[in-house]
Amino acid sequence: MINFPLAKINLGLNVVSKRPDGYHDLETVFYPVAIRDALEVFPMDLQFPSSVACDLKVTNITIEGEEQKNLVVKAYNQLAADYDLPRVHAHLFKSIPTQAGMGGGSSDCAYMILALNEMFHLGMSVEEMIGRAARLGADCPFFILSRPAYAEGIGERLEPVDLSLKGYWLVVVRPDIPVSTREAFSLIKPCPTIKKCREVIKQPISTWRDDLINDFEKSVFALHPEIGIIKQRLYDCGAVYSSMSGSGSSVFGIFNEIIDLSSEFEGMFCRTVELD
Repeated sequence: MINFPLAKINLGLNVVSKRPDGYHDLETVFYPVAIRDALEVFPMDLQFPSSVACDLKVTNITIEGEEQKNLVVKAYNQLAADYDLPRVHAHLFKSIPTQAGMGGGSSDCAYMILALNEMFHLGMSVEEMIGRAARLGADCPFFILSRPAYAEGIGERLEPVDLSLKGYWLVVVRPDIPVSTREAFSLIKPCPTIKKCREVIKQPISTWRDDLINDFEKSVFALHPEIGIIKQRLYDCGAVYSSMSGSGSSVFGIFNEIIDLSSEFEGMFCRTVELD
């Protein structure tokens, strides 16, 4: 079986408080984006010599760390603890840039849960899959349905939002600057929001520039001014709204029409996709 984990952008991201457990409470709107990995999963031959139950191969983009610690494998192991799963091979072809604030690893994890549920007729409900995804990562539950959603808590409490950006075009630029999520959070100063992002997105998109804020931008742009420059360049090229996604380092711009900025951002990941 093959499926295609997609990316997300954050429309506003506010860090409102620090929790007793050391995590932070957030407010954000997740929006799905048609930049996709490819995840192929198939049963392992019974005669295949393997010391692992989920044999993962990652290609196209190098991911740091051991493949057995990848969220795709963790999703398999979590389900295998409760369901009688056969050993599997998994091939993950990465197209979503890493350390970019676009949720690629979380999406791969959620789509592995979806694949295993369908392939082996596990009968899990959407609610169960969302619950299992939440145990693996804060962004993972969103990708079970991959529909626009307002998120609170550490990102796991989801509420559908009535938002369509159909007709707009998205340009995503990811410079070769990895941003550590841990470092980004260490520099943030939590503060309650005056206007929640779920309310701002109801306004005309022309007003978002002033009202729809990503709290990570201040500290990340101070550390890496090049990322802030990309945001300004997207506005200079005609974006109606631009923001860093997540804790970075990707920056996106929303445009009224299709535009090719590959020459403007030569040497960087730069992708233009139509929004649904």
